Amino acid sequence: MKTPTALDLPMADPLPEATQKYFDICQDKLGMIPNVLQAYAFDIDKLNTFTAFYNDLMLGNSGLSKLEREMIAVVVSSINSCFYCLTAHGAAVRELSGNPLLGEQLVMNYKAAELDDRQRAMLDFAALLTRSSASVEESHRQGLRDQGFSDRDIWDITSVAAFFNMTNRVASGTAMVPNPEYHSQSR
Repeated sequence: MKTPTALDLPMADPLPEATQKYFDICQDKLGMIPNVLQAYAFDIDKLNTFTAFYNDLMLGNSGLSKLEREMIAVVVSSINSCFYCLTAHGAAVRELSGNPLLGEQLVMNYKAAELDDRQRAMLDFAALLTRSSASVEESHRQGLRDQGFSDRDIWDITSVAAFFNMTNRVASGTAMVPNPEYHSQSR
């Protein structure tokens, strides 16, 4: 199977048993194997590193909910105009929130979304990190604390925003496209 990018990197053939099992789980749970995973499958070590980090950030123990982490992914990806991540993570926001409008608002302009003060502070911080990371000051972190975020939560907000700034650039640099299935999910 050709990787879903403009780069012509062949997927490992055959896939290691553990990788095939992971892909089978994705197929069963999601109804697809996300193109980003297929793209990374040219180098199983890179795929394993990517998935381990992603799973830890997005699914691991955190004071942030899965929805909040997905919201950060969408806001960062919106600023970076990353079609892949906007599509995939916009679908996740629609699903997790049960609110298709929220998913679309975050894709287009998170400031138009109905958010509570805590969510707005979190997304403003992620946006600042994306646009001008060197301008982050203690007052910005204190603003998050004032909204009830712990220092660990601030670490997680920062890490999720940083991860998606990186993946947005990988997706753009390799011409990665989202799976078509994402477009119709949770609408």
